Amino acid sequence: MPDLFIETRGHGDTHIVLLHGWAMTGSVFAPLAGQLESRCTLHLVDLPGHGRSRENEVSLEPADSARAIAQAVPPGAIWLGWSLGGVIALQAALDFPEHVRALAMLCASPRFVRGNDWPHAISPEILQQFAADLREDHRATLERFLALEALGSDSAQEDLRQLRHDTFAETAPSLRALCEGLEVLEHTDLRARVHKIRQPSAWIAGRRDRLVPWQAMQWGAQQCGGTFTRIHGGGHAPFIGHADEVIAALQPLLENLGAEAQAGVFQ
Repeated sequence: MPDLFIETRGHGDTHIVLLHGWAMTGSVFAPLAGQLESRCTLHLVDLPGHGRSRENEVSLEPADSARAIAQAVPPGAIWLGWSLGGVIALQAALDFPEHVRALAMLCASPRFVRGNDWPHAISPEILQQFAADLREDHRATLERFLALEALGSDSAQEDLRQLRHDTFAETAPSLRALCEGLEVLEHTDLRARVHKIRQPSAWIAGRRDRLVPWQAMQWGAQQCGGTFTRIHGGGHAPFIGHADEVIAALQPLLENLGAEAQAGVFQ
């Protein structure tokens, strides 16, 4: 089986593993990586079935993906997961605490769909409709999803341009991975385990996010004692138009891990 593609860039003793969202690649983090690589070593992962990991057949089920990624990146890193990538990062923090020193949840929730006891999410019918539409018109379905991701942001045009470039300029994700990713988003529910997170964590939301309401991340932070930041003008991809604010929200994790690295905790 082909290996996962992981681009390593930057330098420094603080390592960050970045996990992208559905239909994207690690390249989508370019605005964030450009500001972090001068002081951190970044590991930008293309998730199984996506981008340059298109031929990798590891399941996108969070436990399987988390295990495969943990085996391929250095231990003791900050794991930053955006959207679908956040589910995998959260699973890794729970299952492989020796690998995940700190957790950053960026517009990511322990449960993505609404339920009787969970109003902070989208209707499951939305994901089900995307899954049905994928088989009818692959590109048009992705275009609609990208528009939904950018919707509400005060940098919506910039967000959409970056998201569109990442989706269509890179190697297209496999249909298997797209369908599997929607299944993960629809059925994963890690709420009962969030309180078991022992690592430092940062939960970062876009106030105008139309896919993951900010209240979901506020709830997650409260459950595990993490920090919560709401980016006022941000939509679902605030790291594009609001990279400075995202980095400011990450600062406590960066400072904590940097101090430990200097002390040789993970050496």
